[in-house]
Amino acid sequence: METDDSGHERINRINYEIITLQALRDKLRCKEIWGVGANRYRNPDEDLPIDFEEHRKENYKALNKPLDSEKFINSIKQSMYNSLNKLDVGMLKNPKVRISNKNNKGWITVSPSEPQDEPMNLSKIKAEIMRHWPMTNLLDVLKEADLRINFTDNFKTMASHERLDREVIQKRLILALYGLGTNTGLKRIAAGNHGENYENLLYIKRKFINKDNLHNAITSVVNAILKSRVEDIWGEGTTTCASDSKKFGAWDQNLMTEWHIRYRGRGVMIYWHVEKNSTCIYSQLKQCSSSEVSAMIEGLLKHCTDMEIKKILLILMVKVKLLLRFVIY
Repeated sequence: METDDSGHERINRINYEIITLQALRDKLRCKEIWGVGANRYRNPDEDLPIDFEEHRKENYKALNKPLDSEKFINSIKQSMYNSLNKLDVGMLKNPKVRISNKNNKGWITVSPSEPQDEPMNLSKIKAEIMRHWPMTNLLDVLKEADLRINFTDNFKTMASHERLDREVIQKRLILALYGLGTNTGLKRIAAGNHGENYENLLYIKRKFINKDNLHNAITSVVNAILKSRVEDIWGEGTTTCASDSKKFGAWDQNLMTEWHIRYRGRGVMIYWHVEKNSTCIYSQLKQCSSSEVSAMIEGLLKHCTDMEIKKILLILMVKVKLLLRFVIY
């Protein structure tokens, strides 16, 4: 209820409708109400087997649930009580948890946990890799990848035609990509003993390296990784993708640099899309204050790899719902 200019009390229609829709949403989720002819939000009796009532005892026994509803509810209440009581008793004795009187609100501060020991299998894998390839650096890996899949063919010139031989372009592209990707810089790369100077690498950067060409090259590398996996080791192709952003510090001169309210400090956000077996299929640069939902949707639509994404982490769907709720309000 709210009072208008004339002093009369009136129902705020927008707020009333939003509250009503939220109540309907909550009841649909737990199937207190349902839609006739619907699939996901259908009558809950249709989710049960046809002979469920006739074999109720067998079905409850298979589900490991008691027949008495009160006993089931009491067990959940007791579990919640035990958990809350354990939290209440252990919080004051936990050295990693402290309650501060910041703004007289009783802020709870949790210290980071100690780093876990490195798994034994990971140490064995590292030792075996070092035994087979003891002196392999990142530039050798980049070169070998191009010799196998020719990802540098995706870098086309922005000029009307190419005068240089493709082998020369390939060599300079690998050096330029290595310098930019590792943040070493073209000048430091040009100082090496490979016969290319800074002007040559700078020309390649200006004429060949752009967002679209780089995206196409990354896509070809990702597709090669997905294709070359041995199913006995990696399993079948996955359709699950996880995505989230990470803050990186950046100089104030960068036009994308912003102050991050949550993580503190100036920087930018890199939003990653990573499939189940840890291959990054899409990444993008975003501002700290921009929507993560739009970045998530962009990665799903524009990753352009052979992976078919059918499932994504629940936390991302929560972000979508929060955005939709903000739009509704």
